[in-house]
Amino acid sequence: MKDSPLIYKSKQFALQIIKICNQIKTDKKESILTNQLVRSGTSIGANIREAFFAQSKADFISKLQIALKECSESEYWIELLIESGYCADKTILDECIEIKKMLISSINTAKNNQ
Repeated sequence: MKDSPLIYKSKQFALQIIKICNQIKTDKKESILTNQLVRSGTSIGANIREAFFAQSKADFISKLQIALKECSESEYWIELLIESGYCADKTILDECIEIKKMLISSINTAKNNQ
C-alpha cells in the first residue's frame, strides 16, 4: 500500500488543496467554494485508502468509484475557482485530472480482474 502511486498522489493533492484553500480564504476572503473543495479534495485520498482495506473486490471497486466521484467534484470546484479569478494556479487542475485518469484506469483494471 505504501508504494501505491495513487495513494501518494492523492495525499499530496489533498495537502496542496488545503494550502491553496487556506491561502484563498486569507487573501480573498472566499470560503464557500474553498470549503466545498477542501471536503471533496481530501475525500479522494481517504476513499482510496479505504479501498485498500476493502472486504471484497466489489467493495474495493465501490470505494474507488466514490473517490472518482469526489475527484470529479473537486475538478468542478477548481474550475470555478480558476475561472472566477480566485485561483491562478492551474497546475492543481492538471493534478486533479491526472488522479482522475489513474482512478478510471484502476477501476477498469479491477473490473476486468473480477
